[in-house]
Amino acid sequence: MLMTLFSSRGWESWDVAHRPVVPEGMPVLVDEDLRFDDGGVPRPVTAVNRWLRELPASGCASPRSWVTYGRVLRDWLEFTGSRGVGLFDTRERLKEVLGAYAAYRSCGPAGSRFAASTWAQHVSVLGSFYRWAVAEGHAAAEPFTYRQARGVYGGERMVNLAVRRRPKPHVTIKYLEPDFASMFVRALAGQRPDGSQEDRCRGRELARNAAVGRLVLATGLRLQEFTWLLAAEIPPLPEMPCSTPVPFPVPEGIAKGRKFRTTWISYEALVEVHCYLELTRPLSVTGSAWRPARGEPLLVTEPGPAGGKINGTRVRWAELRPAERARLVAPDGGSMLLAVRGDGGPFSAWSSVFARTSQRIRDWYEPRFPHVHPHRLRHSFAIQTLERLVGGHYTQAAQLAAEAGQDGALALYLSKADPMMVLRDLLGHSSVLTTEKYLRRMDMARIYREARERAGHGIGHGIGVGYGVGRRVGRSGHGIDTTDTTGAAVGAVSA
Repeated sequence: MLMTLFSSRGWESWDVAHRPVVPEGMPVLVDEDLRFDDGGVPRPVTAVNRWLRELPASGCASPRSWVTYGRVLRDWLEFTGSRGVGLFDTRERLKEVLGAYAAYRSCGPAGSRFAASTWAQHVSVLGSFYRWAVAEGHAAAEPFTYRQARGVYGGERMVNLAVRRRPKPHVTIKYLEPDFASMFVRALAGQRPDGSQEDRCRGRELARNAAVGRLVLATGLRLQEFTWLLAAEIPPLPEMPCSTPVPFPVPEGIAKGRKFRTTWISYEALVEVHCYLELTRPLSVTGSAWRPARGEPLLVTEPGPAGGKINGTRVRWAELRPAERARLVAPDGGSMLLAVRGDGGPFSAWSSVFARTSQRIRDWYEPRFPHVHPHRLRHSFAIQTLERLVGGHYTQAAQLAAEAGQDGALALYLSKADPMMVLRDLLGHSSVLTTEKYLRRMDMARIYREARERAGHGIGHGIGVGYGVGRRVGRSGHGIDTTDTTGAAVGAVSA
């Protein structure tokens, strides 16, 4: 079974009257003999291609997801074909080959095994395809068996029995405690854990790496979101230093699911980003002759905070997708992205930078330091923010700001809103059920003890609000015991 990605380039020379309606980058499956029918009878692969083409109209708008779905169906077709079972065979035959496929992916050869999460993804894609095939009349039945289950938080749902058991979501959360997070940011800047300069570090873009690392720890942005962030999209600095968070819009063009949201960032982290923008970044981009290696350059003129002209057409930055942002060329030269290379081009190898920095910390300073993937920094932001929300830190800061005449709305919001709801909005989760996994990783007893200590062993006005909110979260319908002491208190890193 072969899979290729569709491209309409040069379609004028094809024997067709109009431009094809197949979306660019759509996976197309074809048998090895390059035929789609036998004597005029369509093969099952034609139904697969039709389902794939309908994905954009079925709520799946990401080309990366199309490719993933195509690979899942390709692997399934190859396996069923090797066992002599048709894609739309009888239910008995399909269930038999599904059992063989599940065993192959769980305890087969080492290179063919799937983790439980990967297997769940494959089962979900295959289940969606077969439900569509049954509804469209291509298949008489699907190979999966379902049971009805009632959720912990109400409502009923269907559970696919082919899905393997997985760890509880909160068990897999990996984050950095504050001391390790500080050590990581200093290492990105070429410093020792005590803040002094490390002579053995020879990095060329230390200011860039430290600024972006601290940005992620202070905002909780995903890898795609901070990699393709434009310099023009960084919020301006407030006129005066402030203890309250600064709103940080996340453009829909790079956000997961194309959903705009607003997170926040600390004043100190925003200052470091602006220092990089004003002092270090211009050395790379000003006068740069960089041009994208792939695709036509998108020349920017009249740039502003919200948008600019691209090849003469006015465009909002928020509308641009990652592939388009990678081709933006600033008026003075270089990329428009926040993070750039020494030649002014866009920089995107953050996983490599974080991995090398983690290894350097382990080799030179702390053998226990973990491997830091970009998503670990997002988890670190979530845990630290939730602890501060429950402990009343942000509430107290907002009330002090309101008393100084700065932001009374923020004080009211933080005083009245559920911490889980606040964190859900900051992270961009669709449901608070996804956010609740962080609550199970917190040491609630330590948080309350520290809150009482800050209040002088009494519940003052500022702490009282945060403490009350924390108790409400711990004892509401989330099923969380606030006396749980597992999680952040054990070791410097949650593994």
